Amino acid sequence: MAYIVGYGSYIPKYRIKVEEIARVWNKDPEAIKKGLIVYEKSVPYLDEDTATIAVEAAKNALRRAKIDPKDIEAVYVGSESHPYAVKPTATIVAEAIDATPELTAADLEFACKAGTAGIQMCMGLVDGGYIKYGLAIGADTAQGAPGDALEFTAAAGGAAYIIGRKKGIAEILGTYSFTTDTPDFWRREGKPYPRHGGRFTGEPAYFKHVMNAAKGLMEKMGTKPEDYDYCIFHQPNGKFYLRVAKMLGFKEEQYKLGLLSPYIGNTYSGAVPLALSHVLDNCEGGERILAVSYGSGAGSDAFDIEVNEKINEVKNLAKPTSYYIENKEYIDYSLYIKFRRKIRV
Repeated sequence: MAYIVGYGSYIPKYRIKVEEIARVWNKDPEAIKKGLIVYEKSVPYLDEDTATIAVEAAKNALRRAKIDPKDIEAVYVGSESHPYAVKPTATIVAEAIDATPELTAADLEFACKAGTAGIQMCMGLVDGGYIKYGLAIGADTAQGAPGDALEFTAAAGGAAYIIGRKKGIAEILGTYSFTTDTPDFWRREGKPYPRHGGRFTGEPAYFKHVMNAAKGLMEKMGTKPEDYDYCIFHQPNGKFYLRVAKMLGFKEEQYKLGLLSPYIGNTYSGAVPLALSHVLDNCEGGERILAVSYGSGAGSDAFDIEVNEKINEVKNLAKPTSYYIENKEYIDYSLYIKFRRKIRV
């Protein structure tokens, strides 16, 4: 099977607290924090977008992979906030890391699971012998309309994974996907902000797909929750993450390390890749990880990953995800709407 050869992450340093957003819209911040289990979120600066986040994450992944970027023969960037409607983000990333021109590249969209879809595509090309290395990135600068519930969680960040044939830091033992046409979240062309089905985004959407993907993978691999050291799930908020982990039978010591949304918000396509990078930063070899993404529309990709001792040789070659989580500067709502360009004339 394919290996994770290198990984890297990036999160913008600016943060806005739930209290500040609630103050502007005259809402109860304590009720929101309790209901969502989100306390603050990351905000991209004026010169940051999905492309710049993806480039930074890719550079960190290359530092850990210790390979010639020219050996990367596929680049996939998954996001629902690509800077151009017609102009690939993937080519920008490939050029920035000096991987061009002998490679295939494409942008992917599947709400919040486009990044994990890219990992699966790289796995297929690597396992088939078509490429030596593939780069898959999940990154977003998520949108939320002023005053909408999404404004408390929609954040920015991303992570990159280099997948290859040579023995890397972790082997992807298996993958399984569960997909249906469930319209819980959408944004039409030309519309600045997405719309969602409110409570409908829970049971028939998120929980149905994440639960079935996780169960399907464990059935395929012949495993049970206790066979994993860590589990990671998509985290539109902390409440959904904790609930699905407990419903599947995982314990706190298995799921707590991957829970990042209370501190950085929902980074959409970057959510599971970022959580996985944080878990990998804390591995020493021998750990087994279950990771399950979710994308509205709707589908989930599940992965069974086994980390080996090589992780100790590379994890300190780039800044850990914890550095980006802790390196922060708070802003008020006026700067927030300026950075997010929410003032439209």
